[in-house]
Amino acid sequence: MTDTVPQQNKRPPTIHDVAAQAGVSRGTVSRVLQGGHNVSPASHRAVEAAIRKLGYVVNRAARSLVTRRAGSVAFLLSETQERLFEDPNLATLLRGCTTALAAHDIPLVLIAAGTEDERRRIAPYLSAHQVDGALLFNSNRGTPMIDLLQQAGLPFVCCGKPQDQSGAIAYVVADDREGARTMMRHLVDSGRKRIATIAGPPDGPGGAERLQGYREILAERKIRFDKRLVATGDYSRASGEACMRELLTRAPDLDAVFVASDLMAEGALRAIERAGRSVPDDIAVGGFDDSSVATTTNPPLTTMRQPWQRISEMMVRQLLAQIEGDGPATVILPTELVIRESA
Repeated sequence: MTDTVPQQNKRPPTIHDVAAQAGVSRGTVSRVLQGGHNVSPASHRAVEAAIRKLGYVVNRAARSLVTRRAGSVAFLLSETQERLFEDPNLATLLRGCTTALAAHDIPLVLIAAGTEDERRRIAPYLSAHQVDGALLFNSNRGTPMIDLLQQAGLPFVCCGKPQDQSGAIAYVVADDREGARTMMRHLVDSGRKRIATIAGPPDGPGGAERLQGYREILAERKIRFDKRLVATGDYSRASGEACMRELLTRAPDLDAVFVASDLMAEGALRAIERAGRSVPDDIAVGGFDDSSVATTTNPPLTTMRQPWQRISEMMVRQLLAQIEGDGPATVILPTELVIRESA
């Protein structure tokens, strides 16, 4: 009878094993794991190949002791939690940021901070630097979250241009004003004369800029501005429907409407249908975002495409640069007109 010798569990590979496999120093491996600064392309490729071959997994607890970093980033939603499930843009941005951070082996922590109680609860968490930075998404550009993050001394990047804030703040935004101008030119060039708008909140992302673009094209084309043709929503579907009903009551002769978000445009389409008017024959409708909503409306929505994937990538890039010691920067990205059946 042959004795069976129990097989020893194979130990997990270490950073020393990776260095030996790649033919580089342990310090080079460490620099690659921390972002690849001051590492030649050849050494970088060799380390990555060794990591894949050996199946090396970073020990985050050990790394955090050395770098004094948490190794994670927060996705701060300064909205009610219900908005995350209603607004397709937020889901798209969350997915894009998660993917962009995954390329750097950094997990994303979702934190809801839409109420005063929620902000009070997360303040100690942020002040203790349980995350290395934050990606901030909110509908109110004067959000108290900015003050909270500044007090905590955490790097952060806003989605949208902050309003009435002191000091330099990093943000990434689509060119809202020029996007609105492009949509308005399209509506005017298609022969529309009485163009209304459902604007976003003036203190929200894109609200003031998109309204400004609307007014600029009216002035450029010598069309008189009529305040009866302006209603203000809050980017929700319900507000778009309510605003459209209001506009149809005040200005029943309107023949087009530029809506500052696809979600509000969906509500506007519903109100137009219920009023017995047709789109685009009676009223042309243009939206803004090119979210998933735009292709499911009846008729499909002509809209301005925001580069959501690019916005996510640039927000992550700007945040990681700040974490490494760079100052805050701003990025403005172009939009694109997408013509469908509504206008």
